[in-house]
Amino acid sequence: MAKISDNVTKGVERAPNRSLFYAMGYTKEELERPLIGVVSAHSEIVPGHIHLDKITEAVKAGVRMAGGTPIMVPAIGVCDGIAMGHTGMKYSLPSRELIADSLESMAIAHAFDGLVLVPNCDKVVPGMLMGACRVNIPTVLCSGGPMMSGKVFGEEVSLSKMFEAVGARKAGFIDDEQLRIYEENTCPGCGSCSGMYTANSMNCLSEAIGIALPGNGTIPAVQGRRIMLAKHAGMAVMDMVEKNIKPRDIINEKTVRNALTCDMALGCSTNTVLHLLAIAHEAKVPVDLKMFNEVSAVTPNLCHLAPAGDTHMHDLDMAGGIPAVMAELNKLGLLDTTQMNVNGHTVAENIEGKIPTDRTAIKSVEEPYSKTGGLMVLWGNIAEEGCVVKRSAVAPEMLVHSGPARVFNSEDEAIDAIYNGRIVKGDVVVIRYEGPKGGPGMREMLNPTSALAGMKLDKDVALITDGRFSGASRGASIGHVSPEAASGGAIALINEGDIIDIDIPGASINVRISDQELEERRKGWKPMEPKIKEGWLSRYSRMASSASKGAVLE
Repeated sequence: MAKISDNVTKGVERAPNRSLFYAMGYTKEELERPLIGVVSAHSEIVPGHIHLDKITEAVKAGVRMAGGTPIMVPAIGVCDGIAMGHTGMKYSLPSRELIADSLESMAIAHAFDGLVLVPNCDKVVPGMLMGACRVNIPTVLCSGGPMMSGKVFGEEVSLSKMFEAVGARKAGFIDDEQLRIYEENTCPGCGSCSGMYTANSMNCLSEAIGIALPGNGTIPAVQGRRIMLAKHAGMAVMDMVEKNIKPRDIINEKTVRNALTCDMALGCSTNTVLHLLAIAHEAKVPVDLKMFNEVSAVTPNLCHLAPAGDTHMHDLDMAGGIPAVMAELNKLGLLDTTQMNVNGHTVAENIEGKIPTDRTAIKSVEEPYSKTGGLMVLWGNIAEEGCVVKRSAVAPEMLVHSGPARVFNSEDEAIDAIYNGRIVKGDVVVIRYEGPKGGPGMREMLNPTSALAGMKLDKDVALITDGRFSGASRGASIGHVSPEAASGGAIALINEGDIIDIDIPGASINVRISDQELEERRKGWKPMEPKIKEGWLSRYSRMASSASKGAVLE
């Protein structure tokens, strides 16, 4: 059977191409086998990626065992935690598009027959999947796995607690020495930060959608099982090459719905809304924000991992992981179990006999945390195209809230007000001009949300933004307000002191002014000067779509 790689390895005309492979030490025998691109995000700046060289080598071993020739190529990755709170965070979400574009470039330029993706953190997982859907050659994703939780003052902790400790220090609840203890003990080693933050959310959903092997989302980075999983991923891609099974054969409307169902049960990051929309866009699958609420309405929330609760990824893994969650959901018939996983088995086969072993980590469908899902999309006169909240991480008393708007045109202004005690109980903090175009880059708002939580205001103060939140954010944190301020969305028209009404169960968010007043204000609105006027972020700001469409480039 002809291979894609024949375009660079076969025939008289390709003698120059082969000579360049020989220059790198490849043998004739290796060039006769399928060439598998192993796309590795290994670097020395991301805790979730520091060990990916080991995972990459294990993947390559699996490819060789199954008769292929593995070829490592690199991918970039931004550490959101290190980028947080300064200009660097503007690059995080846009880096997703760079990753997708570079994967497309490397895979097509070098005629790979298949791909194994080795990401771990935030934008790297969806970026690689977007590129793989675009290229559409046999692909398996194998992440680096979650970090173990830390321990501070006898409590299991993860990164969200570290950010909240800053707020606690600013409020005088802890001193410098206690802050230092948090600093040195919260993140104990390699892996994606140990709560249900964006990285782990996407690694779990990659498993649920079928493009990653069972265990991908939850097996800790430091365990031998993670190396075994990587070897099996290398073997699995060879089987897919032989059968010519491609990402768009795996990722379809039914598997996206399976992933959305798991998203709601797990209480995943609000960023999954952006990323699932973007992945579906590349896979040519029709998905819109209404589907999120449709799925949420019938899906019980079974997990309260950090920041929503006290359990962490290793607890979810020990309780049975994603197969156990899916088995529990299947009791209500919420999944299409005929869909395939990259291991060649159906969902039904992968979850057969799986029973959650720890009802703290995975609740039963009979006694869930809530009868509806972890995420909610809200609509109203300040979010005509929708906005998103992680409902499972909102205190019950904040599910319905009305309060005066405290308006800021950047995250930095809002943080200054919070840290200096200018935000009081009942307020609704509005942070605008932080969307895909206005930010540009749609910065995560972990600093303000964690400051509010650390100051014990998360049960009294809401925050809405056309930017986005970290998966580590908790409280009434409502993001992705669309249209964004920079596009003339109504969030740009809110005045200081306007009353904002939030009804999360009712899926609504409105500023309490008439349509006539809103239109009068619109007539006087003028766009702000772009915050970034050079470099590729300037280009991104001109080309980025609305968050309601996944903030993909148009």
